[in-house]
Amino acid sequence: MFKALVVEKDADGKTHAGVQEMSLDQLPEAEVTVSVEYSTVNYKDGLCIGPGGGLVRNYPHVPGIDFAGTVAASSDARYKPGDKVVLTGWRVGEAHWGGYAQKARVRADWLVPLPEGLTTRQAMAVGTAGFTAMLAVMALEDHGIKAGPVLVTGAAGGVGSVATAILANLGYKVAAVTGRPETEDYLRSLGATQIVPRAELNETTKRPLEGETWGGCVDAVGGAMLARVLGQMEYGASVAAVGLAGGAVLPATVIPFLLRGVNLLGIDSVMQPYDNRLRAWARIARDLPMDKLEAMVQPATLADLPQLGADILKGQIKGRVVVDVNA
Repeated sequence: MFKALVVEKDADGKTHAGVQEMSLDQLPEAEVTVSVEYSTVNYKDGLCIGPGGGLVRNYPHVPGIDFAGTVAASSDARYKPGDKVVLTGWRVGEAHWGGYAQKARVRADWLVPLPEGLTTRQAMAVGTAGFTAMLAVMALEDHGIKAGPVLVTGAAGGVGSVATAILANLGYKVAAVTGRPETEDYLRSLGATQIVPRAELNETTKRPLEGETWGGCVDAVGGAMLARVLGQMEYGASVAAVGLAGGAVLPATVIPFLLRGVNLLGIDSVMQPYDNRLRAWARIARDLPMDKLEAMVQPATLADLPQLGADILKGQIKGRVVVDVNA
């Protein structure tokens, strides 16, 4: 038997989340069984735990869109008992039971070996958010970061925090956008050299182009803020867009793309090819300073998750929440 956070739906269509004991024969069929050690809390986890439950198709359900742990059993030759592994993406925790349990059973193709130099706890301090942040940084570098500061929107959140720390560690000047003044010291501790109040980028303007200000951007917000940022990019600069917290509608014109050659790079962390996942995790182990990573961490247990799921939907979480599923 093992413990898991289980979300169930009652006859009235309301969802309820709580810690239960489960058995191995209740897990989905797949090649690899993992003894989960750590998971995280992401925006999608909040949606899965919350009363809406829009991402979940079948109940009962175990959320948790990422996890790190040790292989307990495997019918795939690539993994053997005792191997340390990490999983992000592939709709785990949405369509397939996920990491908020002491055991998980998943397809071998979804896993990657834990990179040398990272512990399972550190890997989940990075988690899907940090993995996405690294994909965004890699995309910006592949297209060439220009001279100006690199803007990071939603900088106090999971993606933004890790992106800020990585970019600063690589030597880029980072301008961090936040709407919470109490997070400014935190963002400067991660390496941000400039703090941009969120209100400045939420102001509406009829001008499709403004001054060439940013040499690149990791955008974790989307919506009207992304449209405003596009008009402030340097010529030929790129925006790596990773989030939809500000909405899926982009109220922009084609002018930044036509007259400034701005590149809009969509970052999808869900179904990344295996080689790119290995490359991203290797870069994380090399380029993310562990002292800054530790400063982002808020510890949690399975019992904390219902409240944390609500908190992240309200934008009340700073940095990274690491869930010790065995605590």
